[in-house]
Amino acid sequence: MILRVVVLAAGTVLSYALAWQIGIPALVPALNVLPALPFLYLSLRQGRTRRAIVEMLAWAATLAAAATVISYLDPVRSGRLFIHAEAYRRDMFFWVLTGIGAESDPAQFVPTQSMHAALFCALSYVSASLLSMPMGALLMNYMGHYVGALAAVSRHPLLTAFAAWVPWAVIRIASFVVLGVVLAGPVSSRLLRFRFRLRDHLPELALALTGLLSDIVLKAALAPHWHLLLRRLVGW
Repeated sequence: MILRVVVLAAGTVLSYALAWQIGIPALVPALNVLPALPFLYLSLRQGRTRRAIVEMLAWAATLAAAATVISYLDPVRSGRLFIHAEAYRRDMFFWVLTGIGAESDPAQFVPTQSMHAALFCALSYVSASLLSMPMGALLMNYMGHYVGALAAVSRHPLLTAFAAWVPWAVIRIASFVVLGVVLAGPVSSRLLRFRFRLRDHLPELALALTGLLSDIVLKAALAPHWHLLLRRLVGW
C-alpha cells in the first residue's frame, strides 16, 4: 500500500511538472487525473474499494499540496495556469480581509456546493468517474492557488497554508473522494467485467453524505470567525 501511494503521489507531482511545461490550462486537470486512473480501476476490479478510497485520498492530498506549493512559489503564473484560480483568489482574499463573501454566507455557498456535489455525483455515476475526477482536480487547483498565494503574502506562510485549508473544506474533499470511488463502480464493473454491487457500499455513501452535511454546518458556524484567524496570521 505504501509503495502504491508513493508511486501515485510521484506521478501526480510529475503531472504538474508536465502541465507547467505545456502551459495549457484546459489540459491541467486531465494531466492530473492520468496517474490516478489505473490505481482506481485496478483496486475496484480487485474488490478493494476501501484501498481505492485510501489511494484517492492520497491523490487528493497530493493535488492540494502540489497546487499550494506551486502557487506559493509563483502565484502569478499559477493564476494563469489553473482555471478560475485568480477569480477565486480575489474573492477569498477579500473574505479574509473583510469577512464578506460567499464563504460566510450560507445563502450563497449552500446552492453552489450543492450544485457541485450533484454534478460530481452524476458525472461519477455515468462515466465511472472519468469525467468527475478532472472536475475534482480543477476545484483542488484553484483552491490550492488561493492557499498558496495567501501564504506567499503572509508573515507566517506555513501556518497560513495549514489554516487556509479549512477543516470543512477538507471534510468536503474527503466526501467527494468517497463518492467518486463508490459511484465509479457500476459502470467500470460493466466495462472491465468485474462484480460490483452499489448496495454493498451504502455505508460509504452514507458517510460521504454525512460529511457533506457536516461541511455545511461547520462552514456556517466557523467561517464568519475563521477569516479573523487567517487575517491575523497573514498580518493584514
